[in-house]
Amino acid sequence: MTTLRDGARVPSSPFPVLPLRNGVLFPGAVIALPIGRERSVSLVRTLSKGDVIGVLTQKDRNVGDPSEADLYRLGTFARVVETGRLPSGDMKLVIEGVGRMRLDRIVRRDPFWLAEGEVAAEGSESSEEAKLFARALFDQVRELGRGIENSIDPSLAEEEPGLFADRVSALLGLTSDKDMRVLEALDVVERLRIVAGFVIEQKSLSEVKRKIEQDVRREIGNHQREAILREQLRAIKKELGDESEGDETGKLRERLDKANVPDEVRVVADRELKRLEALSPQQAEYNVIRTYLDWIAELPWSERADAKDDIDAVGKKLDEDHYGLGDVKRRILEHIAVLKLKGTAKGSILCLAGPPGVGKTSIGQSIADATGRPFVRIALGGVRDEAEIRGHRRTYVAALPGRIVHGMKKAKVKNPVVLLDEIDKLAVGWAGNPEAALLEVLDPEQNKTFQDHYLELPFDLSEVLFVCTANDLGTLSAPLRDRLEIIEVPGYTPDEKAQIARRHLLPKQLAAHGIPEGTLTITDDALRAIVRDYTREAGVRQLEREIKKLCRALSLEVARAKDEKPNLHVEEGDLGKYLGKVKFFAEVAERTASPGVATGMAWTPVGGDILFIETSRMPGRGRVEITGQLGDVMKESAKAALSYVKSHAAELGVDAAKLEEEDLHIHVPAGAVPKDGPSAGVTMFTALTSLLSSRRVRSDTAMTGECTLRGRVLPVGGIKSKVMAAHRAGIKRVILPQKNARDVEEVPEEVRSALTFVFAEDMSQVIHAALEERPAEEETVPLGSDEASAGGGAQAVH
Repeated sequence: MTTLRDGARVPSSPFPVLPLRNGVLFPGAVIALPIGRERSVSLVRTLSKGDVIGVLTQKDRNVGDPSEADLYRLGTFARVVETGRLPSGDMKLVIEGVGRMRLDRIVRRDPFWLAEGEVAAEGSESSEEAKLFARALFDQVRELGRGIENSIDPSLAEEEPGLFADRVSALLGLTSDKDMRVLEALDVVERLRIVAGFVIEQKSLSEVKRKIEQDVRREIGNHQREAILREQLRAIKKELGDESEGDETGKLRERLDKANVPDEVRVVADRELKRLEALSPQQAEYNVIRTYLDWIAELPWSERADAKDDIDAVGKKLDEDHYGLGDVKRRILEHIAVLKLKGTAKGSILCLAGPPGVGKTSIGQSIADATGRPFVRIALGGVRDEAEIRGHRRTYVAALPGRIVHGMKKAKVKNPVVLLDEIDKLAVGWAGNPEAALLEVLDPEQNKTFQDHYLELPFDLSEVLFVCTANDLGTLSAPLRDRLEIIEVPGYTPDEKAQIARRHLLPKQLAAHGIPEGTLTITDDALRAIVRDYTREAGVRQLEREIKKLCRALSLEVARAKDEKPNLHVEEGDLGKYLGKVKFFAEVAERTASPGVATGMAWTPVGGDILFIETSRMPGRGRVEITGQLGDVMKESAKAALSYVKSHAAELGVDAAKLEEEDLHIHVPAGAVPKDGPSAGVTMFTALTSLLSSRRVRSDTAMTGECTLRGRVLPVGGIKSKVMAAHRAGIKRVILPQKNARDVEEVPEEVRSALTFVFAEDMSQVIHAALEERPAEEETVPLGSDEASAGGGAQAVH
């Protein structure tokens, strides 16, 4: 065996080899390695102190299981100094490089690597040229100034120049590629040249870094000098009376002059301008004040839009954009009339309340277009932070005004149309109640001095025309409702829907689907059939979806047609081909064909609807079961109805004795939908009486009203929506409380003329009008005939 450094002997082939992921082991260097790979662990377990192994470096450190091709061919023989374990539990190996090694081949990989190789012979270290280069390298290392020379014995450069080069390379902290260039340089002089080049490179990098640091320090000093000079320049301009020319504060002052802000606002702005002048642009407070003054200069403190006051022209524009909505249009025209006669008018606060899809949001844009005012829409759905309305105070980082002030800045005038969309969808969060923040905004007596938390200045909102939209007014607080002029938009009649489809929806969708103008003709009967058989809603969103579906089918025919402009004609009988099966049927007659079922009318946030009260009896002990996810009020109405029936059993033709031998079940279908309220009381009374007297409820009749234990019929709300829902469902007769007679005037004439209204003050009148004369088993007259109609006692109006 050949002897290596410090008496170490070259192991006989094959000998164990340890691959290193990263780094190079130089002869004379001692390193400690954590051992984690399975083969390496197997190797370390066999080693003892003084053993010699081969150490090779991987070309790519990311390779977890390297092959022979992944290793450099030149490595190092290493002597084991120590083995043990780290605190983490991994094995530790301390080794010392004792000479260069050349790899011939790997002969085995498992359980650890075995290789064949030999000592890599190095050039002579005793030449004068090598010693001269070593001394020059030592001088360069000292000039580098990183303290490397303190870790090297100076005599090493004279005695072992090759080892000296290895030691310097290890201490420079080079990359593995550069270290391998040094390790592979077997000629000592060449090795010293390579290491000297790396030292010079490191020295150059240090000089560049030092120069960059000096430049940065010099730049900081220049900024400070510039700030001082700017302050002196401001003082000079102030003495010359020319301080507003060319500087930022001068530009801001000019903008504030043009904005024509009120006196009290100008006082605050001038104070902030003085503070701005005293600050350097590099100070954080400078940008805060600058942003604040920008907002003041951008807001429309005195700018007004030239609102149109031609009532006929405004009315024409509203009619073009929306069909129906007479109450809304009349209220807008009244506002225009006041503006025209008086010259000024406080901003009105309208609230359009109704189900989805009736045009509440789009009416805001139409109002703005008709009056010539800018339009701003502020979506409030889901807003739960009071600062969203009134802004954040300037003490917060990145504070900004609230949505109201943002909207005024966007409008650029102080009398725009501002739509507060979905005001009933405001939520209460941990950051306050945004609904309470709207109380000042929506009060004509207070919003003249509205204060945003960011501005902390009074801003006049009294000339703004606010339009709010809501589906359910019940979620609004009483103070907020008190500030709103509520206009109910209950929905459209079938004829109105057909007209909207003809005038607005169909032309819009034909253009959207690329169908040429004049290609399609659709009959009025077909449009009415779409409304009747494919939709059941208060608005027109589902109708628009069905028209989209029709247009998609027609666009396919147009695309397939050989003619450039084919003629398409759609009649009622063609709808099944384009829209599929009919979705809605008149099911009232079928549902009320047996005793114990009555048709009621209900109000929901998405429009009116009809509901069925079903009752059944079975042998039992007089118990009552109530189902259908009903609220407490509806359950109490059911109990009161049963008490009334029991107390008037003789008059109603009910066998009171059987009530103790039978159980009753009252159910309201659509059990997944919560239901509550007193307006189903009359319907429950009627359904129970129908069940117990075996008299069917008229299939063409629906009813609503609250009923007392004494049988008095009390008025309820939502009459317009309920009646229109009954009309959509095919109802012909409606029973209402007598005190709701005045509410029928709000129902469109088209619906009123198609219905017969029965007004009742007492349950006896309701029973007489709602139930058929004879018990079901004796019925011989066809359902719905004149002979089966109920008459006297109640007032009927057609």
